[in-house]
Amino acid sequence: MKKQHLKHITELNIAVLLVSTSGVLGRYISMPPPVTIWWRCFFAAVILGAFCWHKKIDLKIASKRDFITIILSGLLFGAHWVTYFYALHLSNVAIGMLSLFSYPVITALLEPLFFKTKLNKKHVILGLVVLIGIYFLAPEFNLENNQTKGVVFGLISAVFYAIRNILMKQKIASYHGSMLMFYQMVIITLVLWPVLFVFEANPTINDWQALLVLALLTTAIGHTLFVMSFKNFSISTASIMSSVQPIYGIIFGMLLLNEFPTLSTLFGGFLILTTVIIESIHSHRKA
Repeated sequence: MKKQHLKHITELNIAVLLVSTSGVLGRYISMPPPVTIWWRCFFAAVILGAFCWHKKIDLKIASKRDFITIILSGLLFGAHWVTYFYALHLSNVAIGMLSLFSYPVITALLEPLFFKTKLNKKHVILGLVVLIGIYFLAPEFNLENNQTKGVVFGLISAVFYAIRNILMKQKIASYHGSMLMFYQMVIITLVLWPVLFVFEANPTINDWQALLVLALLTTAIGHTLFVMSFKNFSISTASIMSSVQPIYGIIFGMLLLNEFPTLSTLFGGFLILTTVIIESIHSHRKA
């Protein structure tokens, strides 16, 4: 039993590592965020569609209710990515990623409403610690400051992401994770298609290379593994454990973009990482 739990923990951490590349890639790509997300989803839809075809994964949706839930989750996922990439463009990798990770607080508070379970006070406390960490990113609330705007967009993105994850938790037991991700990518691609005619974009060769990495490693593999982890963990547990993403993201930003976080940002990151360690230990003992 403990070996199986260790396997699930490992898979979740691989997913977290891959997904954490979104920060540095989002900052690196020069195109407007809506256009970047459209290409990201288009490439990911092709990759996931080919994978589902190769593995003969059933793409049939059982009911109209499931169909509506999948569409809604796709719209929320798209809104999450667009606002998150705006947060990255307005601030930096550290600010954008750390502000997004207020979503464990939101998840912990909303999950009992969706699943009619008892509110876990421990998750709320750990979530509040994450929120304190967020405070150190932008202690002065000034909407004329791009850093503050980045935090606000990150918080909005967190709301979309939390609700989307909760909706996916309801469906992952009935459908394959790759199938759910494929439909979400198709939905976002269709909805965001008009942005190609609204925003001016002149992608470079480096942009295309980064987009392919974003579509394959970050999205098709990373996010699919993360969604599949919902079978083995509660949304709150998976969310809090994945809070290590900004730490990975900051390291990538330092190595690839020469972005070095301030002391206050590092302290906020330390608080977030602490919640990950506590939740990981508790989850292992519970198993």
